[in-house]
Amino acid sequence: MGKKVIEIENLVKRYKELVALDHLNLAVEEGEIFGLLGPNGSGKTTAINCILALLHFDKGNVRVFGEEIQPDSYHIKKQIGVVQQNVAVFEELTVQENIDYFCGLYINDKATRKQYVEEAIAFSGLEDFRKFYPKKLSGGLLRRLNIACGIAHKPKLIIMDEPTVAVDPQSRNRILEGILQLNQEGATVIYTSHYMEEVEQICSKIAILDKGRCIASGTKEELKAMIKMGEKIHMEVMELTPVQLEEIRELRHVYQVDFEKNMLDIRCSGGRHNLVHILDYFRKQEISFGRVYTELPTLNDVFLEITGKELRDSAES
Repeated sequence: MGKKVIEIENLVKRYKELVALDHLNLAVEEGEIFGLLGPNGSGKTTAINCILALLHFDKGNVRVFGEEIQPDSYHIKKQIGVVQQNVAVFEELTVQENIDYFCGLYINDKATRKQYVEEAIAFSGLEDFRKFYPKKLSGGLLRRLNIACGIAHKPKLIIMDEPTVAVDPQSRNRILEGILQLNQEGATVIYTSHYMEEVEQICSKIAILDKGRCIASGTKEELKAMIKMGEKIHMEVMELTPVQLEEIRELRHVYQVDFEKNMLDIRCSGGRHNLVHILDYFRKQEISFGRVYTELPTLNDVFLEITGKELRDSAES
């Protein structure tokens, strides 16, 4: 077990009748990129605001770097960097001036601050834009400026809330590579996103929140082992009879079969050699087929199976 950077125990936060956090328990260890997932209204933003002591909560404990966090715990907060989902920079300041301002909130020494600002500009790939004002930046560059402002003071803990929303693929890759670099340089990262492939790509541990509780946590491999689906098999088939479809459904480990527009989708609940058994059935039945490919479960499959597929509409994320 590593050193705990964040410990949340039995955290309860109510907004009148609404229970936003319902005895939430979470622990983030030093050196992790910790993915915090959940449907809209699951309590992610509330949990982050409690970690930052921006919200008063009704019950429980929040410890950051081993200490209970309070609104005036400035010695703790100066070790935290926050990158909000909504870009928060000053329109009247240039790129360099924005980064210098936010870095100056934590770093008093001018020489050190100047060095940190230059390193943040280089880290974010903003060297050619240092004199630009935010309104002149593309969405991707604006996101990178937002990140530079949040990490310029070299925090030990970085909280990133949807940092890649509405950016182009090149900027998204640059941001993800930057997060991995920050982690390699020693920062612990809490990362929230609705892009499951991003979380699967960079996070070493993941927690899924729903209705204010942590309903599953672990590595992506551990989470995938929790769900029924073990493998998806896709086959192009011209024709299948109702009897043949029923027989496929009765094959070992098969729990769901869908056949539409000449595409057969089979979901299996673990086991080995599923494809071999299915192809053997097709051979014996002399059923012709075209392209065949298989998929292992993704983090998106885990998320949907654990939290359900119904739409969630909420201002609280």
